[in-house]
Amino acid sequence: MQPATGPVIGIDFGTTNSVVTALRPDGSAVTLRHDTEEVFRSVLCFWSDPVSGAGRHAAGPAAIEAYLEEPLASRLIMSMKSYLAQRSFTETRIIGRRWTLESLIALFLRELLEPFRDELDGARVTVGRPVRFVGEGADDAFGEARLRAAFSAAGLPKVTVALEPAAAGQRFAAGIDRPATVLVGDFGGGTSDFSLLRFDPGPPRRVTALGHAGVGLAGDAFDTRIIDRVISPLLGKGDSYRVMGKPLPVPPAWYSSFARWHRLPLMRGPKTLREISEVARTADHPERLRHLIRLIEDEAGYALYRAVSAAKVALSRSEATVLRFRHEDFVVEAPVTRVDFESWIAPDLARMEAAVEAALADAGLGPEGVDRVFLTGGTSLVPAVRAIFTRRFGAERVFGGGEFVSVAEGLALMGPDA
Repeated sequence: MQPATGPVIGIDFGTTNSVVTALRPDGSAVTLRHDTEEVFRSVLCFWSDPVSGAGRHAAGPAAIEAYLEEPLASRLIMSMKSYLAQRSFTETRIIGRRWTLESLIALFLRELLEPFRDELDGARVTVGRPVRFVGEGADDAFGEARLRAAFSAAGLPKVTVALEPAAAGQRFAAGIDRPATVLVGDFGGGTSDFSLLRFDPGPPRRVTALGHAGVGLAGDAFDTRIIDRVISPLLGKGDSYRVMGKPLPVPPAWYSSFARWHRLPLMRGPKTLREISEVARTADHPERLRHLIRLIEDEAGYALYRAVSAAKVALSRSEATVLRFRHEDFVVEAPVTRVDFESWIAPDLARMEAAVEAALADAGLGPEGVDRVFLTGGTSLVPAVRAIFTRRFGAERVFGGGEFVSVAEGLALMGPDA
């Protein structure tokens, strides 16, 4: 491929992480780094200056640091991409100011791109979008329109939008020297997308989209399954308490919020803590609910989330691991096997497999019509996810690589043809 005249940039704005890449004169795509990191967490944090009272904000890793330093005095905004196709999310107020979703994403994008302004000057920019946006009744066209509006507000009014799995396929196609039909599986934090693409190496190289499908779940859902099965029972989930001698279940709604670390501050209100404390008085295991109260009060959710994520990663390499976590006198040393983990995520795997079937049906192809399968994104490293494809297509046709940067690199590679 001959690179285009002028800079070419690919931007993968993700639910969990974002990546920026640039096309170099030799035709290679390189990741533009924030300090030493290739990926930039897709989060914002807002707080008031304690002296002046003025509103302040941070993005990426700095946002997480600011939030963990003063969780009750700040507001963390994350998973912004998940709301793009939801018409119900119009605006929110933060420190007395009205913010639309587009303006929040635009603020994040400006922070993401600030170190690369020289690269962006006069550049052609390609950005990614999922095949199917997250959410019940998601309006994909509406989601793309809001994505474009956010980029425009960030100073990039003329971006080209491409499907994320198609971009990942572009990166993979660089090594293809004969015509091939490729199924690309792109697993993000919130969505899993699948595309059937026909590659002709040319010259000129041509890419034809044959079919697409997606589902609004990915690696984040796996983490919540581990918390639900391993951690929450140690904190009272499934236990009973008594009202006038009658046994009642400990309210399960507490644990759906607890499974998402960034929602723990919502549980720290006096009413919720008082309710948990009252239930603990007559609970079968009051110490479990007291641990729950301490974790909420001390904002220990992020550290717990990291321990759970580390256990998930370990299960991609080993048949068993130990989930270790300690906060004050709450100590977890829980063995977790891959067999158990795979049973917990079975409903999620079934939905992913159904989406693969839908992509094949959309393309009018059976498994025999697929020459190669390319999987990318961190969740593609989970053996049970990879097994969906090896069972159906054979291990010899399944490839992976660039799990966290392939979409952004592919978006840059698509730039000259955009």
